[in-house]
Amino acid sequence: MNRNDRLFDLIQILRDGQLHRANDLGHRLGVSTRTVWRDMATLMNSGLPIEGERGVGYVMRAPVNLPPLALSRDEFEALRLGIALVATSADPASAKSASALRGKIGAVTPQGLQDSGADTFVYATPQAARAAPHLPLLRRAIRDHLLILAWTEGHQDALRLRPLHLEFWARVWTLTAWCDGDDRFRVLRVDQLVGATAAGSFVPEAAKSLEAYVDSITSR
Repeated sequence: MNRNDRLFDLIQILRDGQLHRANDLGHRLGVSTRTVWRDMATLMNSGLPIEGERGVGYVMRAPVNLPPLALSRDEFEALRLGIALVATSADPASAKSASALRGKIGAVTPQGLQDSGADTFVYATPQAARAAPHLPLLRRAIRDHLLILAWTEGHQDALRLRPLHLEFWARVWTLTAWCDGDDRFRVLRVDQLVGATAAGSFVPEAAKSLEAYVDSITSR
């Protein structure tokens, strides 16, 4: 049994929510207790809700239920490429999450797909690198309805924005927002922001929502 299959089997065993000792797991899988210790450390570091330690045992505290997926080679390479792209970004939170996800997927990846070469094609544009420091705040503003004061190149006055949507266009990130100062929707290139800060929160309004923006451009 290769290591990926063994890790998958360990997850399946632990899904019963019971305490399992390492030597029992080793006997069941046909490996040494030391191997089980290493495998359990890998699973715990990947973020799975597993608790335990050597000499005590291991238990999964929350259910892990992922629907089975059958991916073609092209689909799998597209998935790996997307994760690798985020993992190499300048956004530390997203890069950390992508790296953790890459480890989890690698643990259950069939041996023949382990090295697809997808990471070879990952690159970051200068525009994307300049945009990256602003992305965590803008994502949080969209999620939590935060007002943002943003400064753009060549302008001293701040824009008072209600961020609505982020989009990546292969080279640049754009932000769709309602601008309170201009009383209209605006689409800004994130790499052209020279500063941004949260300035309180706002109550969403239908006339100033992403849906209203989409309606405004499709009805022209």
